Amino acid sequence: MLMTILDGSIVTVAMPAIQSDLGFTPVGLSWVVNAYLIAFGSLLLLAGRLGDLIGRKRMFLAGTGIFTAASLLAGVATSPGVLIAARFLQGVGSAMSSAVGLGILVTLFTVPRERARAIAVFSFTGAAGASLGQVLGGVLTDALAWNWIFFINLPIGLATLLVALHALPSDRGLGLGAGADVLGALLVTGGLMTGIYAVVKIEEYGAGSAHTLGLGALAVALLAGFLVRQAKAENPLMPLRILRSRSVSGANAVQMLMVAALFSFQILVALYLQKVLGYGAAETGLAMLPAAAVIGAVSLTVSAPLIARFGERNVLLTGLVLLLGVLGLLTRVPVHASYVTDLLPVMLLAAGFGLALPALTSLAMSGAEEKDAGLASGLFNTTQQIGMALGIAVLSTLAATRTESLTAAGRPAAEALTGGYHLAFAVGAGLLLVALAIASTVLRHRGGRPGARPGTVAPEGAKVPATMTP
Repeated sequence: MLMTILDGSIVTVAMPAIQSDLGFTPVGLSWVVNAYLIAFGSLLLLAGRLGDLIGRKRMFLAGTGIFTAASLLAGVATSPGVLIAARFLQGVGSAMSSAVGLGILVTLFTVPRERARAIAVFSFTGAAGASLGQVLGGVLTDALAWNWIFFINLPIGLATLLVALHALPSDRGLGLGAGADVLGALLVTGGLMTGIYAVVKIEEYGAGSAHTLGLGALAVALLAGFLVRQAKAENPLMPLRILRSRSVSGANAVQMLMVAALFSFQILVALYLQKVLGYGAAETGLAMLPAAAVIGAVSLTVSAPLIARFGERNVLLTGLVLLLGVLGLLTRVPVHASYVTDLLPVMLLAAGFGLALPALTSLAMSGAEEKDAGLASGLFNTTQQIGMALGIAVLSTLAATRTESLTAAGRPAAEALTGGYHLAFAVGAGLLLVALAIASTVLRHRGGRPGARPGTVAPEGAKVPATMTP
């Protein structure tokens, strides 16, 4: 997971060097990112289910091997075509390993307190990977060459393979006959791939263009066809029973909204720091560092005890309220901001993500039966990618449109940019309010021990802690 998240953020810093060295056109350069995103996002659900059928350990090892080999190919690429192909293969490998990662985790750690700790570490690696990626990308590109942003994956990948071979127990899986739905696989993969492609090209074609609307309609039709197929197939690829769980469906809906909303924090704050306040790349990284630090610290040290004490739902609600405070403060950030008074409180409130993500992860996996663990893991990762893509498409477009409107009205450039970001932050806050409403109503507290998996029974004599009133 560290390698997958790190790879997603490390590439963005090296893009100018890659363009200069390999001769990418501006449009072609975007495919260094898009090729990875399309393969990764569209194959997660399929890979998760295949992990349940053929064995999650096999899928994890195969995905890690493909990702590591593709990283080597990307590092030695001498033409745009080879690098784009390598990035697509990296996305395939990432989908295969990431899709079953949570499924492996929840089947290895069955005791609620241990599972909460394991998920907290899992969430911490995400924050660490995103932070390390931006720092390492700049250091490696400046000190060595852009190729090393891919070569760094080789020792991590090889070490992961060696450890996983011995540490992960073998699982036979359900067998392909339990879900060998070829038509369903084609429909869901085609639908997700078409939808993600349409979203990543919105900036080029526009949200209301025939290109975007046409591909969006096709994606919806393919995914609707997939759901119809799953309802009728004798051995469905994705048994629809998994969506009947309030924990699974509710947690995935909340996550999609939360990730889409927080794009405005992750990306637009960095743009605000550089384009409005005039920060350099290094200064921007340092300015954002407190957010990464508190997210990592909270997810690693605080989230598991709180989940064990108060339950996933209450911890999630607390995290969402803190994140709502983040975007609420950002809607009022001034053109001439002071970092200590205007921005540092925002960075510290980002600790809410360190509470919300582990709680969401526990909820999304707790409602799935063990035989569907890989599918639930793939679904959780898929909604995360869809939320990210939607956040990028919608919020960046709204910010740009608002900025153009203010510029046309004669506002100074810095003021126009800030006004555009304010709108994006406000819409993001609205998305978080919807997420908070869903979490409050759909994710009801279950009786028994907080943090326990639905269907499990607390040991005899175990105390049931009082729950916190949200």
